[in-house]
Amino acid sequence: MNTLPDARYPLRSRIRILVIEDSVEDYGLLVATLGRQGLNVDCSRIDDHESMIAALAEGPWDAVISDHLLARFSSADALRVLRESGRSPPFLIVSGSIDEDIAVQAMREGADDYLFKGRLERLGPALVNAMRGAEARRERLRAEHALRESERRLRELSAHLQHVVEEERSAIAREIHDEIGGTLTALRYDLGWIARNGEGAVRQRAEQALEALGLAQQSSQRLVRDLRPPVLDAGIIAALDWQLGQFRKRTGALTTLRVNTDRIEIGDAAAMTVYRTLQEALTNVVKHANGSRVDVDVVVRDGVFSLEVLDDGRGIAPGDLEKATSFGLRGLAERAHAVGGWLEVSPGRRGTALLLTVPVSDGAQMAPAAAAGERAT
Repeated sequence: MNTLPDARYPLRSRIRILVIEDSVEDYGLLVATLGRQGLNVDCSRIDDHESMIAALAEGPWDAVISDHLLARFSSADALRVLRESGRSPPFLIVSGSIDEDIAVQAMREGADDYLFKGRLERLGPALVNAMRGAEARRERLRAEHALRESERRLRELSAHLQHVVEEERSAIAREIHDEIGGTLTALRYDLGWIARNGEGAVRQRAEQALEALGLAQQSSQRLVRDLRPPVLDAGIIAALDWQLGQFRKRTGALTTLRVNTDRIEIGDAAAMTVYRTLQEALTNVVKHANGSRVDVDVVVRDGVFSLEVLDDGRGIAPGDLEKATSFGLRGLAERAHAVGGWLEVSPGRRGTALLLTVPVSDGAQMAPAAAAGERAT
Protein backbone atom coordinates (compact mmCIF):
# COMPACT_ATOMS: atom_id res chain seq x y z
CA MET A 1 0.00 0.00 0.00
CA ASN A 2 1.39 3.41 -0.99
CA THR A 3 1.47 5.97 1.79
CA LEU A 4 2.03 9.68 1.49
CA PRO A 5 3.26 11.33 4.71
CA ASP A 6 2.04 14.78 5.62
CA ALA A 7 5.59 16.14 5.24
CA ARG A 8 5.23 15.82 1.48
CA TYR A 9 2.45 18.41 1.55
CA PRO A 10 3.82 21.51 3.32
CA LEU A 11 1.06 24.02 2.45
CA ARG A 12 -1.33 23.13 5.29
CA SER A 13 -2.00 20.06 7.45
CA ARG A 14 -5.64 19.64 6.41
CA ILE A 15 -6.70 19.70 2.77
CA ARG A 16 -10.17 20.91 1.74
CA ILE A 17 -11.35 19.09 -1.37
CA LEU A 18 -14.53 19.67 -3.35
CA VAL A 19 -15.57 16.38 -4.95
CA ILE A 20 -17.99 16.37 -7.88
CA GLU A 21 -19.46 12.88 -7.84
CA ASP A 22 -22.99 11.45 -8.09
CA SER A 23 -22.08 8.02 -6.68
CA VAL A 24 -21.93 7.85 -2.90
CA GLU A 25 -19.93 4.60 -3.09
CA ASP A 26 -17.31 6.06 -5.45
CA TYR A 27 -17.09 9.16 -3.25
CA GLY A 28 -16.47 7.04 -0.16
CA LEU A 29 -13.77 5.05 -1.97
CA LEU A 30 -12.02 8.21 -3.09
CA VAL A 31 -11.97 9.68 0.44
CA ALA A 32 -10.79 6.41 1.93
CA THR A 33 -8.00 6.13 -0.66
CA LEU A 34 -6.70 9.61 0.16
CA GLY A 35 -6.75 8.73 3.86
CA ARG A 36 -4.80 5.51 3.30
CA GLN A 37 -2.24 7.44 1.29
CA GLY A 38 -1.47 9.63 4.29
CA LEU A 39 -3.40 12.78 3.40
CA ASN A 40 -5.53 14.55 5.99
CA VAL A 41 -8.52 15.60 3.91
CA ASP A 42 -11.80 17.39 4.49
CA CYS A 43 -14.05 16.52 1.53
CA SER A 44 -17.45 17.72 0.45
CA ARG A 45 -19.54 16.11 -2.30
CA ILE A 46 -21.72 17.86 -4.90
CA ASP A 47 -23.23 16.66 -8.17
CA ASP A 48 -24.74 19.61 -10.09
CA HIS A 49 -24.14 23.13 -11.35
CA GLU A 50 -26.03 25.00 -8.63
CA SER A 51 -24.36 23.09 -5.82
CA MET A 52 -20.93 23.84 -7.24
CA ILE A 53 -21.61 27.57 -7.43
CA ALA A 54 -22.80 27.54 -3.82
CA ALA A 55 -19.79 25.49 -2.69
CA LEU A 56 -17.31 27.77 -4.41
CA ALA A 57 -18.90 30.73 -2.66
CA GLU A 58 -18.14 29.01 0.63
CA GLY A 59 -14.44 28.45 -0.32
CA PRO A 60 -11.57 28.48 -0.41
CA TRP A 61 -10.93 24.94 -1.62
CA ASP A 62 -7.47 23.44 -1.93
CA ALA A 63 -8.48 21.23 -4.86
CA VAL A 64 -11.42 20.08 -6.97
CA ILE A 65 -11.82 16.43 -8.01
CA SER A 66 -14.51 15.69 -10.58
CA ASP A 67 -15.99 12.61 -12.19
CA HIS A 68 -16.00 13.04 -15.94
CA LEU A 69 -19.62 12.32 -16.79
CA LEU A 70 -22.49 12.68 -14.32
CA ALA A 71 -26.21 12.51 -14.88
CA ARG A 72 -26.67 16.29 -14.60
CA PHE A 73 -23.12 17.57 -14.86
CA SER A 74 -19.74 16.87 -16.45
CA SER A 75 -16.09 17.62 -15.76
CA ALA A 76 -16.08 20.11 -18.66
CA ASP A 77 -19.04 21.94 -17.08
CA ALA A 78 -17.35 21.89 -13.68
CA LEU A 79 -14.07 23.22 -15.08
CA ARG A 80 -15.91 26.04 -16.84
CA VAL A 81 -17.76 26.99 -13.64
CA LEU A 82 -14.48 26.95 -11.72
CA ARG A 83 -12.71 29.24 -14.17
CA GLU A 84 -15.68 31.61 -14.35
CA SER A 85 -15.60 31.92 -10.56
CA GLY A 86 -12.13 33.44 -10.77
CA ARG A 87 -10.68 30.79 -8.45
CA SER A 88 -7.75 28.61 -9.46
CA PRO A 89 -7.40 25.52 -7.25
CA PRO A 90 -6.01 22.44 -9.00
CA PHE A 91 -8.64 20.44 -10.91
CA LEU A 92 -8.35 16.66 -11.26
CA ILE A 93 -10.60 14.34 -13.27
CA VAL A 94 -11.25 10.86 -11.85
CA SER A 95 -13.48 8.74 -14.06
CA GLY A 96 -14.49 5.16 -14.71
CA SER A 97 -13.96 5.65 -18.43
CA ILE A 98 -12.75 8.64 -20.36
CA ASP A 99 -11.52 8.88 -23.90
CA GLU A 100 -7.85 9.88 -24.06
CA ASP A 101 -8.56 12.66 -26.56
CA ILE A 102 -11.20 14.09 -24.22
CA ALA A 103 -8.76 13.90 -21.32
CA VAL A 104 -6.05 15.70 -23.30
CA GLN A 105 -8.54 18.41 -24.33
CA ALA A 106 -9.57 18.83 -20.69
CA MET A 107 -5.96 19.37 -19.66
CA ARG A 108 -5.55 21.92 -22.43
CA GLU A 109 -8.53 23.76 -20.99
CA GLY A 110 -7.01 23.83 -17.52
CA ALA A 111 -7.38 20.44 -15.84
CA ASP A 112 -4.24 19.43 -13.95
CA ASP A 113 -4.48 15.63 -14.27
CA TYR A 114 -6.84 12.75 -14.96
CA LEU A 115 -7.02 9.27 -13.40
CA PHE A 116 -9.11 6.12 -13.77
CA LYS A 117 -11.24 5.02 -10.85
CA GLY A 118 -9.84 1.52 -11.08
CA ARG A 119 -6.29 2.82 -10.59
CA LEU A 120 -6.41 5.20 -7.64
CA GLU A 121 -2.93 4.37 -6.33
CA ARG A 122 -1.72 7.51 -8.12
CA LEU A 123 -4.42 9.75 -6.63
CA GLY A 124 -2.46 11.08 -3.65
CA PRO A 125 0.76 11.89 -5.49
CA ALA A 126 -1.21 13.42 -8.38
CA LEU A 127 -3.15 15.59 -5.95
CA VAL A 128 0.00 16.78 -4.16
CA ASN A 129 1.80 17.51 -7.44
CA ALA A 130 -1.20 19.43 -8.74
CA MET A 131 -1.40 21.50 -5.55
CA ARG A 132 2.30 22.26 -5.68
CA GLY A 133 1.93 23.28 -9.30
CA ALA A 134 -1.02 25.52 -8.42
CA GLU A 135 0.99 27.15 -5.65
CA ALA A 136 3.88 27.71 -8.05
CA ARG A 137 1.47 29.37 -10.49
CA ARG A 138 0.10 31.59 -7.74
CA GLU A 139 3.62 32.56 -6.72
CA ARG A 140 4.45 33.38 -10.32
CA LEU A 141 1.31 35.50 -10.65
CA ARG A 142 2.14 37.29 -7.40
CA ALA A 143 5.66 37.94 -8.67
CA GLU A 144 4.34 39.19 -12.01
CA HIS A 145 1.87 41.45 -10.24
CA ALA A 146 4.63 42.79 -7.98
CA LEU A 147 6.82 43.39 -11.04
CA ARG A 148 4.02 45.23 -12.87
CA GLU A 149 3.36 47.31 -9.77
CA SER A 150 7.05 48.12 -9.47
CA GLU A 151 7.20 49.09 -13.15
CA ARG A 152 4.12 51.28 -12.71
CA ARG A 153 5.69 53.09 -9.77
CA LEU A 154 8.96 53.52 -11.63
CA ARG A 155 7.08 54.97 -14.60
CA GLU A 156 5.22 57.34 -12.32
CA LEU A 157 8.52 58.37 -10.72
CA SER A 158 10.11 58.81 -14.15
CA ALA A 159 7.18 60.95 -15.32
CA HIS A 160 7.36 63.01 -12.13
CA LEU A 161 11.10 63.53 -12.48
CA GLN A 162 10.71 64.55 -16.11
CA HIS A 163 8.03 67.03 -15.10
CA VAL A 164 10.27 68.40 -12.37
CA VAL A 165 13.20 68.67 -14.81
CA GLU A 166 11.07 70.57 -17.34
CA GLU A 167 9.79 72.86 -14.61
CA GLU A 168 13.36 73.53 -13.46
CA ARG A 169 14.43 74.12 -17.04
CA SER A 170 11.62 76.62 -17.53
CA ALA A 171 12.54 78.39 -14.29
CA ILE A 172 16.22 78.56 -15.24
CA ALA A 173 15.30 79.80 -18.71
CA ARG A 174 13.22 82.59 -17.16
CA GLU A 175 16.08 83.52 -14.83
CA ILE A 176 18.55 83.65 -17.71
CA HIS A 177 16.16 85.66 -19.86
CA ASP A 178 15.00 88.09 -17.19
CA GLU A 179 18.00 88.49 -14.88
CA ILE A 180 21.08 87.68 -16.93
CA GLY A 181 19.54 88.90 -20.18
CA GLY A 182 18.49 92.15 -18.53
CA THR A 183 21.93 92.67 -17.04
CA LEU A 184 23.67 91.99 -20.35
CA THR A 185 21.33 94.44 -22.09
CA ALA A 186 22.12 97.13 -19.53
CA LEU A 187 25.85 96.40 -19.91
CA ARG A 188 25.54 96.70 -23.70
CA TYR A 189 23.93 100.12 -23.25
CA ASP A 190 26.77 101.35 -21.03
CA LEU A 191 29.50 99.93 -23.27
CA GLY A 192 27.80 101.47 -26.29
CA TRP A 193 27.86 104.87 -24.57
CA ILE A 194 31.55 104.48 -23.80
CA ALA A 195 32.31 103.42 -27.39
CA ARG A 196 30.46 106.42 -28.75
CA ASN A 197 31.92 108.98 -26.38
CA GLY A 198 35.36 107.56 -25.61
CA GLU A 199 38.52 108.17 -27.57
CA GLY A 200 41.54 106.16 -28.60
CA ALA A 201 42.27 103.07 -26.53
CA VAL A 202 39.12 103.52 -24.44
CA ARG A 203 36.87 103.36 -27.50
CA GLN A 204 38.80 100.38 -28.89
CA ARG A 205 38.46 98.41 -25.60
CA ALA A 206 34.75 99.26 -25.41
CA GLU A 207 34.18 97.97 -28.95
CA GLN A 208 36.06 94.75 -28.10
CA ALA A 209 33.93 94.36 -24.98
CA LEU A 210 30.80 94.84 -27.07
CA GLU A 211 31.88 91.99 -29.36
CA ALA A 212 32.47 89.70 -26.37
CA LEU A 213 29.16 90.82 -24.92
CA GLY A 214 27.40 89.91 -28.16
CA LEU A 215 28.78 86.39 -27.92
CA ALA A 216 27.62 86.14 -24.32
CA GLN A 217 24.12 87.26 -25.30
CA GLN A 218 24.03 84.70 -28.10
CA SER A 219 25.07 82.00 -25.64
CA SER A 220 22.40 83.01 -23.14
CA GLN A 221 19.76 83.01 -25.89
CA ARG A 222 20.88 79.55 -26.98
CA LEU A 223 20.66 78.31 -23.39
CA VAL A 224 17.13 79.69 -23.11
CA ARG A 225 16.12 77.94 -26.32
CA ASP A 226 17.62 74.63 -25.16
CA LEU A 227 16.03 74.83 -21.73
CA ARG A 228 12.55 75.88 -22.79
CA PRO A 229 12.22 76.55 -26.53
CA PRO A 230 10.18 79.75 -27.03
CA VAL A 231 9.35 78.55 -30.54
CA LEU A 232 6.87 76.10 -28.99
CA ASP A 233 4.66 79.10 -28.28
CA ALA A 234 4.14 79.37 -32.05
CA GLY A 235 2.76 75.81 -32.21
CA ILE A 236 4.26 72.37 -32.54
CA ILE A 237 4.39 72.39 -36.37
CA ALA A 238 6.28 75.69 -36.38
CA ALA A 239 8.61 74.34 -33.71
CA LEU A 240 9.40 71.21 -35.72
CA ASP A 241 9.97 73.31 -38.85
CA TRP A 242 12.35 75.56 -36.91
CA GLN A 243 14.25 72.57 -35.53
CA LEU A 244 14.78 71.14 -38.99
CA GLY A 245 15.91 74.53 -40.25
CA GLN A 246 18.53 74.80 -37.51
CA PHE A 247 19.66 71.23 -38.18
CA ARG A 248 19.96 72.01 -41.87
CA LYS A 249 22.10 75.07 -41.19
CA ARG A 250 24.46 73.16 -38.89
CA THR A 251 24.91 70.03 -41.00
CA GLY A 252 23.99 70.90 -44.57
CA ALA A 253 21.69 67.86 -44.66
CA LEU A 254 18.55 67.75 -46.76
CA THR A 255 15.36 67.81 -44.67
CA THR A 256 11.68 67.52 -45.47
CA LEU A 257 8.64 68.06 -43.29
CA ARG A 258 5.31 66.69 -44.49
CA VAL A 259 2.14 67.36 -42.54
CA ASN A 260 -1.51 66.56 -43.06
CA THR A 261 -2.57 69.62 -41.06
CA ASP A 262 -1.25 73.13 -40.53
CA ARG A 263 -2.90 73.81 -37.19
CA ILE A 264 -2.96 71.45 -34.26
CA GLU A 265 -3.29 71.83 -30.52
CA ILE A 266 -1.70 69.33 -28.17
CA GLY A 267 -1.02 69.62 -24.47
CA ASP A 268 2.17 71.27 -23.22
CA ALA A 269 3.64 67.99 -21.97
CA ALA A 270 2.86 66.22 -25.26
CA ALA A 271 4.28 69.13 -27.28
CA MET A 272 7.50 69.03 -25.27
CA THR A 273 7.66 65.26 -25.79
CA VAL A 274 7.33 65.68 -29.57
CA TYR A 275 9.92 68.47 -29.59
CA ARG A 276 12.46 66.52 -27.50
CA THR A 277 11.90 63.40 -29.59
CA LEU A 278 12.81 65.16 -32.82
CA GLN A 279 15.72 66.86 -31.04
CA GLU A 280 17.12 63.50 -29.90
CA ALA A 281 16.50 61.91 -33.30
CA LEU A 282 18.43 64.69 -35.07
CA THR A 283 21.24 64.41 -32.54
CA ASN A 284 21.48 60.66 -33.21
CA VAL A 285 21.64 61.30 -36.96
CA VAL A 286 24.73 63.44 -36.41
CA LYS A 287 26.39 61.33 -33.70
CA HIS A 288 25.64 57.79 -34.87
CA ALA A 289 23.86 57.49 -38.22
CA ASN A 290 26.10 59.77 -40.31
CA GLY A 291 23.09 60.51 -42.50
CA SER A 292 22.65 63.23 -45.12
CA ARG A 293 18.85 63.32 -45.32
CA VAL A 294 16.05 63.41 -42.76
CA ASP A 295 12.37 63.08 -43.65
CA VAL A 296 9.78 63.98 -41.04
CA ASP A 297 6.10 63.12 -41.41
CA VAL A 298 3.38 64.45 -39.12
CA VAL A 299 -0.05 62.84 -39.30
CA VAL A 300 -2.98 63.75 -37.08
CA ARG A 301 -5.89 61.35 -37.31
CA ASP A 302 -8.52 59.89 -34.96
CA GLY A 303 -7.27 61.84 -31.96
CA VAL A 304 -3.65 60.71 -32.35
CA PHE A 305 -0.62 62.79 -33.28
CA SER A 306 2.05 60.71 -35.08
CA LEU A 307 5.61 61.84 -35.73
CA GLU A 308 7.80 59.70 -37.99
CA VAL A 309 11.48 60.53 -38.45
CA LEU A 310 13.36 58.66 -41.18
CA ASP A 311 17.06 59.13 -41.95
CA ASP A 312 19.35 57.64 -44.60
CA GLY A 313 22.19 56.78 -42.22
CA ARG A 314 23.85 53.50 -41.35
CA GLY A 315 20.71 52.11 -39.71
CA ILE A 316 20.19 50.70 -36.26
CA ALA A 317 21.65 47.34 -35.24
CA PRO A 318 19.41 44.79 -33.48
CA GLY A 319 21.30 45.13 -30.19
CA ASP A 320 21.65 48.93 -30.16
CA LEU A 321 18.44 49.51 -28.21
CA GLU A 322 19.53 47.03 -25.54
CA LYS A 323 22.80 48.77 -24.75
CA ALA A 324 23.15 49.83 -21.13
CA THR A 325 24.08 53.33 -22.31
CA SER A 326 21.02 53.88 -24.54
CA PHE A 327 19.52 56.38 -22.14
CA GLY A 328 18.40 58.84 -24.80
CA LEU A 329 15.91 56.56 -26.52
CA ARG A 330 14.82 54.99 -23.22
CA GLY A 331 14.15 58.44 -21.84
CA LEU A 332 12.09 59.28 -24.92
CA ALA A 333 10.09 56.08 -24.49
CA GLU A 334 9.35 57.02 -20.88
CA ARG A 335 8.36 60.53 -21.96
CA ALA A 336 5.96 59.07 -24.52
CA HIS A 337 4.46 56.67 -21.97
CA ALA A 338 4.00 59.50 -19.46
CA VAL A 339 1.70 61.39 -21.88
CA GLY A 340 -0.21 58.28 -22.94
CA GLY A 341 1.78 57.61 -26.10
CA TRP A 342 4.43 55.19 -27.28
CA LEU A 343 7.72 55.20 -29.15
CA GLU A 344 9.05 52.69 -31.67
CA VAL A 345 12.51 52.63 -33.26
CA SER A 346 13.24 50.21 -36.08
CA PRO A 347 15.15 49.84 -39.38
CA GLY A 348 13.59 52.09 -42.00
CA ARG A 349 13.45 52.06 -45.77
CA ARG A 350 16.97 53.50 -45.89
CA GLY A 351 18.36 54.04 -42.41
CA THR A 352 16.49 54.26 -39.11
CA ALA A 353 12.79 54.97 -38.58
CA LEU A 354 11.50 56.50 -35.36
CA LEU A 355 7.77 56.65 -34.76
CA LEU A 356 6.17 58.57 -31.90
CA THR A 357 2.44 58.70 -31.21
CA VAL A 358 0.76 60.88 -28.59
CA PRO A 359 -2.91 61.64 -28.01
CA VAL A 360 -4.28 64.94 -29.24
CA SER A 361 -5.69 67.22 -26.56
CA ASP A 362 -9.45 67.55 -26.22
CA GLY A 363 -10.93 70.24 -28.40
CA ALA A 364 -7.96 70.20 -30.79
CA GLN A 365 -8.44 72.25 -33.92
CA MET A 366 -7.01 70.97 -37.18
CA ALA A 367 -6.85 72.53 -40.58
CA PRO A 368 -8.49 70.62 -43.42
CA ALA A 369 -6.45 67.95 -45.15
CA ALA A 370 -6.29 70.18 -48.22
CA ALA A 371 -4.06 72.55 -46.26
CA ALA A 372 -1.50 69.83 -45.72
CA GLY A 373 1.80 70.24 -47.47
CA GLU A 374 5.50 69.52 -47.64
CA ARG A 375 8.40 71.73 -46.76
CA ALA A 376 11.65 70.59 -48.33
CA THR A 377 15.06 72.13 -48.86
